[in-house]
Amino acid sequence: MLKQPVFIHSIASISALGTSLDEIWDNYVHENSLFQRFDANNKSYWVSQFSALSTQLLQDIMASDSKYKHLDQSVVMAIFVARKCFENSRFSNTNLGINFGSSRGATTLFEKHHSDFITDGFVSTFTSPSTTLGNISSWVSHDLHADGPEISHSITCSTGLHAVLNGIAWLQSGMSDQFLVGASEAPLTPFTLSQLSALKVYSTEENSLANRSLDFSKTSNTMVLGEAAVCLSLSLASENALAKITGIGYATEVLSSSTSISTDAKCFQKSMQMAIGSNNLEDIDVIVMHAPGTIQGDSTEFEAIKTVFGNHLPLLTSNKWKVGHTFATSGLLSIELAILMLQKQKIIASPFYANPQKNKKISKILVNAVGFGGNAVSVIVEL
Repeated sequence: MLKQPVFIHSIASISALGTSLDEIWDNYVHENSLFQRFDANNKSYWVSQFSALSTQLLQDIMASDSKYKHLDQSVVMAIFVARKCFENSRFSNTNLGINFGSSRGATTLFEKHHSDFITDGFVSTFTSPSTTLGNISSWVSHDLHADGPEISHSITCSTGLHAVLNGIAWLQSGMSDQFLVGASEAPLTPFTLSQLSALKVYSTEENSLANRSLDFSKTSNTMVLGEAAVCLSLSLASENALAKITGIGYATEVLSSSTSISTDAKCFQKSMQMAIGSNNLEDIDVIVMHAPGTIQGDSTEFEAIKTVFGNHLPLLTSNKWKVGHTFATSGLLSIELAILMLQKQKIIASPFYANPQKNKKISKILVNAVGFGGNAVSVIVEL
């Protein structure tokens, strides 16, 4: 449970939205999605991917140190956002905790090395440890010369928000004074895209508004993948804080299948109720939903929200119609959107859901994320 507010001192990200908060906000306020066509396995997919400038920033990191040229893109992305977040946080690297997660991990390198093994019967000496899960946090720690715990984990699409939970636990225990938490996902590979297609959840829409997140009347699944990394800096000190976390909740479904979630998303009901705590329901102004663009994923979360909030339904939104599903990173991108909406006092709405007109100050935003197996996390963010 959250004993006291936890403060966010800085946030850094890289995605199709850009790399600076001004650029990201500018991309949010226009009405177009950021999807492009991506060809793989003789098929064409809608995806959200980095601009040429963002790609060059990552290439510059790889070229800056001979040890970095063999890293997976997901690790380089994590280094990029962690550097920026650390610099803006004004933290020291003494007893600096780091928790970075990923759903897929070193997807690009793993697929390359496995393909080489199938073709040639041997693998590169760089195959391990460059494809191990702990690789992502250990390289961030190495790059920042951090003197503190370094943790990697994978809890599918709620990984980023679980990193937040873990960082908060370390801070509240007194075992660390400052923590960088983040997630990085580089899923735009032929094998990963084929997996999502095999699950029959990938979008086959013809126009660029291909992810119909929050369209509760859609008759087909419309998930679209995106690449992204996000890092937050957390501490219990309020000085120079950008925003604060005032509620956290988490829950897990009882499985009926490997990807199951109940029709009214009981995991979300529990996680939201835990995060709300002693707040009144009407205190929650906006919910940034997980809403991946699938029929079941969107509708079950919506049912959970209606069950919890009843007649006090907050404004609802999601950024997946704009930037797609970034797996582990998605919940942290939603926190970034929440902070921007709080700062600008403006809702970035889904084109597929009509919120009622509410002329009120935005003070508290609830952010949701959930992964395969119903691993839900909910976080309340305020300025």
